[in-house]
Amino acid sequence: MPLIQISQTPGLTDAQKAEVIAAVTDAYVSATGKNRSAVWVTMTDVPGTDWGVGGTPLA
Repeated sequence: MPLIQISQTPGLTDAQKAEVIAAVTDAYVSATGKNRSAVWVTMTDVPGTDWGVGGTPLA
């Protein structure tokens, strides 16, 4: 069972998250030929204060 994990800053609606999950699943199935029902996707919202880019926090 493949598990795809996405970490992102907050801001997407539940509907947008559902679209992302479907699109990522479709892309994985297309690339690997795996059964769609075997692909798991998790999304985690991480506050900007917990992200850093180039040594600087996002928030």
